[in-house]
Amino acid sequence: MNHDDHVNLLRGGVPESGGVWADLGSGAGAFTLALADLLGPSAEIYSVDKDRAALAGQERVMRARFPSAAVHYLAADFTNPLDLPLLDGVVMANSLHFHRDHDCVFKLIRTYLKPSGRLVVVEYNIDRGNLAVPHPLPFRAWQNLARRAGFGNTQLLSTRPSRFLREIYSAVSW
Repeated sequence: MNHDDHVNLLRGGVPESGGVWADLGSGAGAFTLALADLLGPSAEIYSVDKDRAALAGQERVMRARFPSAAVHYLAADFTNPLDLPLLDGVVMANSLHFHRDHDCVFKLIRTYLKPSGRLVVVEYNIDRGNLAVPHPLPFRAWQNLARRAGFGNTQLLSTRPSRFLREIYSAVSW
């Protein structure tokens, strides 16, 4: 996948420019860059990942591609409480399949969101895990989990073929 694919996966869940968003489990920053592209320079983005080296590399790329973007890099584990402002939205792209207890993660994430806040999830649409994706979260499972976590509306945004595991999807819940 390339930058345009990342942008298109998020596009329907990021309705307008600006606002305060977080990318939790941002890794090398492919979806943080897509957020910066969609939200524009008036937005504030918190990029959260445990890997400090990944965040440093992400920051270099961000400065080169989107020098006006206001991005805060936070080396932390998103499964633990974070010191974040109230957010307009959260993106979690390919970060959930590493965690078994999805319910606890989403109850915590809800506390970061404004009442009108959105959660955009990008995950593999598979039922069975493997070493690289130990705890997959297919879309139908995400719908049930989102409801249990208190999100009122969940909508499938987009799907893309994946060379790695058949299909990747994006969904928004609010």
